[in-house]
Amino acid sequence: MQRTIDANVSVNHQIIGAFAGPGLVIFVGVTHTDSVSVAHTLAEKIYGLRIFDQEFVSQFDQLFVPPGSSRELSAGELGLPMLVISQFTLYASTKKGRRPTWDLAAPREVAEPLVEAVAQKLNELGTDVSQGKFGADMEVSLTNAGPMTLIIDVD
Repeated sequence: MQRTIDANVSVNHQIIGAFAGPGLVIFVGVTHTDSVSVAHTLAEKIYGLRIFDQEFVSQFDQLFVPPGSSRELSAGELGLPMLVISQFTLYASTKKGRRPTWDLAAPREVAEPLVEAVAQKLNELGTDVSQGKFGADMEVSLTNAGPMTLIIDVD
């Protein structure tokens, strides 16, 4: 997951998901043991993770900070958009040789519904969610703020 200032994802040079202003880009990798429960827990964790401090938030006039808020705020509290992108390469193994293997990545029939479950849960929580296209050759453009990149593991 990356805290960003803006982001978009394209397939065949056509933008299919984007947001302007601060938000989160979430690269979702799925392994064989993941489940809908894990997907929902991941979404809830991301939604509530307090990674936006007042100094960061103050840069953006369009952000409404609820009165009495703590110093650190979550994307959920700020109503920030999120871009969810499937990325099986997160489960690459590079332990042997010079060619990565993706044996730990779940097959499409397992992974695709779970990536969708993450996006759907974020939407249910109240987030404006856009998505990449599962299995497509995507071009992702983003401006990382911080930089801040976090690996969220809920197992």
